[in-house]
Amino acid sequence: MDQALFDLVYQAVARRDTRYDGVYYTGVKTTGIVCRPSCRARTPKPDNVAFYPSLEKALEAGFRPCKRCRPDEGGPLRPDAVLAAQADAVISAGYGERLTLSGLAGRLKVSAAHLHRTYKEVTGLTPAAKLDQVRLDKARGLLRFGRMPVSEIGRAVGFRGASHFAAWFHRHTGASPTEYRERIQGGTANEPEDNIPARP
Repeated sequence: MDQALFDLVYQAVARRDTRYDGVYYTGVKTTGIVCRPSCRARTPKPDNVAFYPSLEKALEAGFRPCKRCRPDEGGPLRPDAVLAAQADAVISAGYGERLTLSGLAGRLKVSAAHLHRTYKEVTGLTPAAKLDQVRLDKARGLLRFGRMPVSEIGRAVGFRGASHFAAWFHRHTGASPTEYRERIQGGTANEPEDNIPARP
């Protein structure tokens, strides 16, 4: 599991988010117990965690099921929720790439139409809107802190042209990347743009 995906699933564990139940299992090295990501037990430190794609893999690694969240009982998430969670993981790990709907569907081994329909039914967003949301969060963070050139920030979040990135950013926030940076770093913004939803 690469670092971006690990961080994504670990954040779900910290929030006790149920979206990854049945998709990943949390092995806690210090206790030898495997839990659901949504387990209500105290959140372990990231260095003490290993994630497994199935309960069987965790058991093979020597972990025993948690008696609190009982990952060995009850069925996994229904297939459409699993697919949506897997799409989220790919988007969060690959937002800096040229990620298209067909490319995303190919990685998940489903048709683009099926992925688009299922993902929207589960999350209320299209995969493209989710990708926009992730990219916008990352771009805002890079603009808030440091002085990385705008063109480099655009490339970091998946845009090869600075003008394309600037137009996209303005469409979502009402400000150019440079204006946003000046407002934030100059202390003149009240950050109303944080409430602007991604374009559906």
